Amino acid sequence: MGGPGDPPEGTPEGGPGGAEDEYRSVVFDESFVRAARLQEYSAQERMADHAPAVRRRPSLRRGLSRQILALVVLIAVAFGTAIYMGVRHPYRSPQAGRSLEPLRTTVIPLSPQGKVPGAANAEYLYAHSPAAQFRIGAEGIPLPASRRTAHFSEGQIVTALTTAKDYLVHSSLDPAVLTGGQVQPVRILLDTGQLDQFDESFAHPAADGRHTPSGWLVRFDPAQAALADPKIRVQGSLRAEEADAATLEVTADHTFVYALRPTGAPAGARVSLFTVRRELHFRFDAADLRLHQAQLAVSYVQAGPLSCAEDSSNRLHPLLAGRSAKAGGPAGTDPFATDSATALCGTLATSAQPRL
Repeated sequence: MGGPGDPPEGTPEGGPGGAEDEYRSVVFDESFVRAARLQEYSAQERMADHAPAVRRRPSLRRGLSRQILALVVLIAVAFGTAIYMGVRHPYRSPQAGRSLEPLRTTVIPLSPQGKVPGAANAEYLYAHSPAAQFRIGAEGIPLPASRRTAHFSEGQIVTALTTAKDYLVHSSLDPAVLTGGQVQPVRILLDTGQLDQFDESFAHPAADGRHTPSGWLVRFDPAQAALADPKIRVQGSLRAEEADAATLEVTADHTFVYALRPTGAPAGARVSLFTVRRELHFRFDAADLRLHQAQLAVSYVQAGPLSCAEDSSNRLHPLLAGRSAKAGGPAGTDPFATDSATALCGTLATSAQPRL
């Protein structure tokens, strides 16, 4: 017999201690029930609509919705960051907040004391001139050893020196600039803050020390002179130093010697040498170093043989083999015009000419 309180027929199936013990490990909690894809209609719903016993529940998209929401938030944050960086960009335009000093130029023609010596061969002239030991082309503009300064790295100093050398090569050695009338190879190396002055110099050249093309580059009058030898002789030096915490200065002092003959003359025409000494002072700030550009602050030029009576501010008019300087001095200087430059002229020493 069963004990007190037990059913007379024993413990039924499904009751405590019955077959239910087999399924005790299966727990149907509330989340499990809510996640079920099928839902049973209530008895009242089945009676009213004669619907099937179960219906399919719409799938839950809670996880997907959260992912979409997170993606939208991420895109919004990225978009906002891009706008913020656009407004407060750490690399400002080269002209933003900067005031560049205009280029100051001095061009001194050197007048020969007699006839300009010439020969049929450029190599012969070079060998008998002070340029006999000069290097050819860009090899005559070597970069000096560089060391970091208090506020500029060694790499930045090398960049400044390289940019200054590139400027010298394009403005003093490029045949397209020397006799072809091109200026763009030089223009692209200048700080954008100086482009207006550069453009004005070539649009309206003047011997005022501010708008003198001969201060920016070397170019000959193509109607008068042509290169007799593309191997231009060069010698000089580059020096870099820190001007202040934000500025590097590079000083370039080079002498260029060109072999010239009259334009259109036959190959056997006599050749003469023309010498240009250029002392240029460059300035570089962080923007210039990053953009491979330079500020040209000072240009001091001596060139000859030239005639003092000729205007050398726009183009150089070399005196070629066998010619002498015209009588007369440089253009007059008006001391009442405070914005004008003093007209200067020198004498080309005999020792600077080839000894034939």
